[in-house]
Amino acid sequence: MYWIELAGEEDAFAAAEASTAAASVELLAPGTARAAAVGDSVDRLAYTRAVHEAVGRTDADVGAAVALLSAAPLDREGSVAVRARNVRNTAAVSTEAAERGLGSVLVDRGFTVDLDDPDHVLRALFAAGPRAEHDAVAGADGSDASLCALGWVAAEPSREFSPKPTDRPFFQPGSMAPADARAYVNLAGAAPGRTLLDPMCGTGGLPLEAGLVGTDVVACDAQTKMVRGTRRNLREYLGDAREPGWHVARGDATALPLRDGAVDGVAFDAPYGRQSKIARHELADLVGGALAEAARVAPQAVVVADRDWRGLAHDAGWTVEAAFERRVHRSLTRHVLVLRRE
Repeated sequence: MYWIELAGEEDAFAAAEASTAAASVELLAPGTARAAAVGDSVDRLAYTRAVHEAVGRTDADVGAAVALLSAAPLDREGSVAVRARNVRNTAAVSTEAAERGLGSVLVDRGFTVDLDDPDHVLRALFAAGPRAEHDAVAGADGSDASLCALGWVAAEPSREFSPKPTDRPFFQPGSMAPADARAYVNLAGAAPGRTLLDPMCGTGGLPLEAGLVGTDVVACDAQTKMVRGTRRNLREYLGDAREPGWHVARGDATALPLRDGAVDGVAFDAPYGRQSKIARHELADLVGGALAEAARVAPQAVVVADRDWRGLAHDAGWTVEAAFERRVHRSLTRHVLVLRRE
């Protein structure tokens, strides 16, 4: 069993992304989840702060945590450090008192303390309050929680992304934040040995993050300017189109020059604006056609837009596995659909 320390403020979304690298993820309390197993791919996650091998769990109370650790079997040797965290300041606890109490237990049980370079770090996560609500995420039921999760630090994702859009060689207003782009491509199946398509690549934010985690990338856009700009950005941060491979071309998202089942996943950020006309397409026609083509070439997809396109997704043959609303600023909320097909 593992405890997952979530990042960001949207726990259901973070837990869904964590599920791409861990098994049976369940939300436990604000900012915390558990998983039955985790893989090495946790390092690519955008909204996971750390993963801890579980020692045990109790209520968000220092005394209860100390009692739990005193009774728990500990299969480690060497030096230790204790790090306590009050997740989002939701619990009425003193992290200093927790570290002192838990550290004393470890010393009494024969461990030496090394705060600078320990062999093992024991993490105590204290969290309380209502869980997030989401019908596609286990445990996200809105119920009140009180939790102290004790565990040995097992992995801490690097959370290193491409530079922010304004620092790249090619930039256009409205470009997506790198952490968000990383999460979306993870949900679309990005991983070494897989190929991901972005049929509306814009400045290349999604292909860039997919490439940085070792995914082969295919990208296209209807505008020559965007194709050239994406090539500049990918060449700058991924190098020549070799390992991972990447290819960018001008193309129509509703008529892709790809064979059936050509890629492992699709991710795209649909154009925004209710009155938009894109090249020769009305916006709904464009998105609907792109969804149909995505269903032809891939078994999974993630669509990001300024509205909920799930009706078009159903029409194109997709099953909506999850839908999220993610507020960017006062005038923009992104709708994220995670899609699967048979």
